Amino acid sequence: MRIEDILKTSKSLSDTKKTVVSLIYTANLVNHKLNESLKAHDISLEQFNVLRILRGKKGVAASLSDIQERMITKMSNTTRLIDKLVVKNYVTKKLNAANKRKLDITITKKGLEVLETLDILIDNIEKDLTSQLTKVESRELNKLLEKIRLIAN
Repeated sequence: MRIEDILKTSKSLSDTKKTVVSLIYTANLVNHKLNESLKAHDISLEQFNVLRILRGKKGVAASLSDIQERMITKMSNTTRLIDKLVVKNYVTKKLNAANKRKLDITITKKGLEVLETLDILIDNIEKDLTSQLTKVESRELNKLLEKIRLIAN
């Protein structure tokens, strides 16, 4: 469906505006779909992302700044995300022995277990969302998005 039809505008959008609006609109749709699927597991997409980052550390503690640097969605409330994951027993946090101003954050066994389930769920949604794209189209889309990210950064 054309973005003009979605937005219910009779005015024709320039190609550049159409590209940016379509990109934002589509990203929001994908985010909504992923968040809706995670809601049943009482976890947000951002919390899921934190767990994946911590799993990638392979048992080595991460600092808050390490996590923020690797987040897909850059946000200032990472501390609150971590606190919610601590309450769910998905992560632990403790003061860094060398620098008391820093926290050492690690994923728990329970956090790793929940990720196993969520990985399958998210993988299936990602496959579903891209099922109508050929491999060539998917690669081309990735190249185009990478170009936009290079310019935006």
